[in-house]
Amino acid sequence: MTIAAVGSRAPDFSTRNQHGEEIRLSQYAGHPVVLVFYPYAFSGVCTSELTALRDRPELLASAQFLAISCDPLFTLRAYADHQELGFSLLTDFWPHGAIASSYGVFDAERGCARRGTFVIDAAGVIRWSVLNAMPEARNPDDYAEALSALTRRK
Repeated sequence: MTIAAVGSRAPDFSTRNQHGEEIRLSQYAGHPVVLVFYPYAFSGVCTSELTALRDRPELLASAQFLAISCDPLFTLRAYADHQELGFSLLTDFWPHGAIASSYGVFDAERGCARRGTFVIDAAGVIRWSVLNAMPEARNPDDYAEALSALTRRK
């Protein structure tokens, strides 16, 4: 499976967030977006990553953050409420892993998204990405640097 390439147009998708609201990537045209694919709600590494984002309001204000897993909608709602996550958690439950697959980060053997991140510019082009190993947490400072590079490009 090939990961979506930097410089390519970000694959559009439509799904629901933890509140049941329909979310389409293209609705954020004109604004930077960060897609944060993570394996499982309520798991240790994923929780540490997403709460680290929660605790960085200045970073969350710099782009639209969309966290995506293959968990069902109701699991995401319970998880967001429990962790007090104020950004959108998107379900990739059905068709199972379709969004993660379109970005090349679906692990078919485990049935979950791999730990992939994509920074998308206001024009819908992938400008930065990283793929971390399952047990390896991402550093929010990396997102901040990638988003800062977007503003320097203008």
